[in-house]
Amino acid sequence: MLRHVAQAAALAFALAPSFFLTTPAAARPVVEVAFVLDTTGSMGPLIEGAKRKIWSIATAIIDCSPDADIRMGLVAYRDIGDIYVTKKFDLTTDIQGLYGDLLQLRAQGGGDWPESVNEALWVATTKISWSYGHNTTRIMFLVGDAPPHMDYPQDTKYPEVMRLARQKGITVNAVQAGNARDTERVWREIAQRGNGEYIPIPQDGGQVVIIETPYDRDIIELQGQINRTVIPYGPRQQRDRVEQRRGQNSQAPAAVASDMAGYMSKSRAGQANTDAITGGGDLLADVNAGRNTLSSVKDEDLPDDMRRMSASERQAHVDRQATERTTLNGRMTDLVKKRDAYVTDQRKKAPARAADSFDRAVEKTLQTQIAK
Repeated sequence: MLRHVAQAAALAFALAPSFFLTTPAAARPVVEVAFVLDTTGSMGPLIEGAKRKIWSIATAIIDCSPDADIRMGLVAYRDIGDIYVTKKFDLTTDIQGLYGDLLQLRAQGGGDWPESVNEALWVATTKISWSYGHNTTRIMFLVGDAPPHMDYPQDTKYPEVMRLARQKGITVNAVQAGNARDTERVWREIAQRGNGEYIPIPQDGGQVVIIETPYDRDIIELQGQINRTVIPYGPRQQRDRVEQRRGQNSQAPAAVASDMAGYMSKSRAGQANTDAITGGGDLLADVNAGRNTLSSVKDEDLPDDMRRMSASERQAHVDRQATERTTLNGRMTDLVKKRDAYVTDQRKKAPARAADSFDRAVEKTLQTQIAK
């Protein structure tokens, strides 16, 4: 159910490959961002805020590097004796899927003060599929309020993990929720060793500002129209998956749903009908991108309505959908620009405390580090 909420507001331009070529022919920049997030009981308010703002954080990455392939991931951690010590969600271009994973997280567990920070950093550094190449930016955010257990003999301690992170070219930032002195000491050291920033924020994540705009409803409705231009094809399971994402009604708050649509519009997937869904699932996108041809698709892999069409009728249908998507994407671009201007103006009027919130702190750090 929670996953359905994540997918409700817009069709995910998802299912992309989990790797990128790093040969000279693949000149597109790659930006990878992983969050290492304490999910014990004391982190509840911050986690709920993160669920609402992941789309604006992803959009901030696009604003910094519009041509980049963006991959985001998450390592949730608690401590030995909890339901899990770490839970890994690997780097992916499917931000909507990651949003669904984030929605499933609940702040529970903990007990003693230290947590399995060392294990979480180790997993994030060595078990996540970071890309390699000169055109790749790798950024990690450790987010928590308690120091690491240094008494677990099986752990690789954070100084050694930070050495490995530097070798891999991963910038590690340390976001401290609350003001515990023992946590601050370690978080500052992690940031220093990780060539990143130490970022203190309030325990509850700060005042996460959700800005509703006059354009939200139109953006959500327009995204629904774009979704209806998708032509699911392939094996039945793949078609069902795409249909499920396409057909669900929005249950997310208007501002969050609008953030989703805004991200998709700005992303490579939303800017042109030939790039709508990378990796398969949308016949229109794959044909226009040259990944497939209409004539080569088996009848059994087509949606039911297209099976009854002649070859010329199928081509006409695909052409109509392509023209419609191009028009809708153009309208979406204009609406998102107006929404962005409105949000920028409203942020200037937001309380000063909002500037120290989790999402704003992360966005500002990303802007600086991606620019480098």
